[in-house]
Amino acid sequence: MSKVGKRVQIRTRPPEERRRDFNEVELTLEPEEAMKEASRDIKYCVAPCTRGCPVGVEVPKFLKLTAEGNFKEAYLTLIQRTPVPSITGRVCQQEVQCEGSCVLRRAGEPIAVGAVERFVGDWALENNIEVPVSAEKKHKRVAVVGSGPAGIVVASDLARLGYDVTMFEAYHVPGGVLAYGIPEFRLPKRILNKEFDRLRSLGVDIQLGVVVGTTYTLKELLQDYNAVFLGVGAGRPMFLNVPGENYAGIYTANEFLTRVNLMKAYMFPEYDTPIHLGKRVAVIGAGNTAMDAARSALRLGSEVYIVYRRGRQEMTARAVEIEHAEEEGVKFMFWAAPAEFLSSDGTNVSAIRIMKLKPGEPDRSGRPRPVPTGETFDFEVDTVITAIGFYPNPLIPSHTPELKVDEKGRVVVDMEGRTSIPGVYAGGDIVTGESTVIEAMGWGRRVARAIDHDLSLKG
Repeated sequence: MSKVGKRVQIRTRPPEERRRDFNEVELTLEPEEAMKEASRDIKYCVAPCTRGCPVGVEVPKFLKLTAEGNFKEAYLTLIQRTPVPSITGRVCQQEVQCEGSCVLRRAGEPIAVGAVERFVGDWALENNIEVPVSAEKKHKRVAVVGSGPAGIVVASDLARLGYDVTMFEAYHVPGGVLAYGIPEFRLPKRILNKEFDRLRSLGVDIQLGVVVGTTYTLKELLQDYNAVFLGVGAGRPMFLNVPGENYAGIYTANEFLTRVNLMKAYMFPEYDTPIHLGKRVAVIGAGNTAMDAARSALRLGSEVYIVYRRGRQEMTARAVEIEHAEEEGVKFMFWAAPAEFLSSDGTNVSAIRIMKLKPGEPDRSGRPRPVPTGETFDFEVDTVITAIGFYPNPLIPSHTPELKVDEKGRVVVDMEGRTSIPGVYAGGDIVTGESTVIEAMGWGRRVARAIDHDLSLKG
């Protein structure tokens, strides 16, 4: 055990302090901490951590370089697989990916790969480390539709290979779900902005306020570009479809988080976007989006409850986000689901009729299926935020009938992201449905290789 050492303690701001503001919760490691933690790596192991990473980061190599204090080479190793380590180091589910596969998990505690990655990424941004690009220009143009995780990887990879890349984003700032969906206290916008400045430095032209499907059609883009990548994500929320869901005071998580994060409602009246929350808020769901919504509502002054149809062990949010939510004062209600929303005035939500559930036989996910007990109770609330999942964005398929989609609205592609339209590729949530940031990036890496291969064949 002495050989592998003790895992670094990730420092956080005190809960009583951070629950009052939107400043970042976790703190970046100091150089000495990063070097010490990276040195815990067991040399010559079979590196299951690399296999556990959806984009195949060479974890042992970048840890070795970090342990030696060679932060620049560690960064250059990281960006061969993840172009934005300051982001992925913060938001990836390392506990079930690289750290979940770490051999030290069996020998003690896994290496804090995410914390070391974040340190290296932040160090590179602060020291303006340049990203190498190909000296050879391809003289071919690629359009990247959407500036979320998948689009970032496609744009970065192809720009570094010498392609002329234009990225189209519908919103007034780039980042997709990274900008509108993840709160400031988890991913500061200054970090996001720096990463997009770096993307621009590679030659990527980022055009904002462009809605592909209306501003431009796919057919029009194909007239000007040699290839088009669709990475517009899963932005259409799922609904509960229970009585009273249209009462005022019931938000979808997308609407709520977009107003808070992208339109900076948490800084009202400095920013001109008010948001109304009552004294008691219920968030329906238990994924990362639900945690983000709950912790944001808490910071806006409300008493917040998570209402979830399964138990604590079945929650899909990252364990660290659940822990942070509990520390900050979010309360949890398990084996419970809304059966109906109630209103005392016929307009505004005033209570949820909660259906009590119990665990049944496992479903396809391996988790116990929620089974109604027949009991209900009314739970008074002023505001409800639903965070039960998302469908792929339907805008482009609805305007492009020749683009093949499945019964769930997901764009149909081959294993490398080629769609039913020649020259058009897709990846990330618009193909898989709602997934993680790093899984979308994995798709971006796969599709970038396919685009380069296909365009190279055309000469």
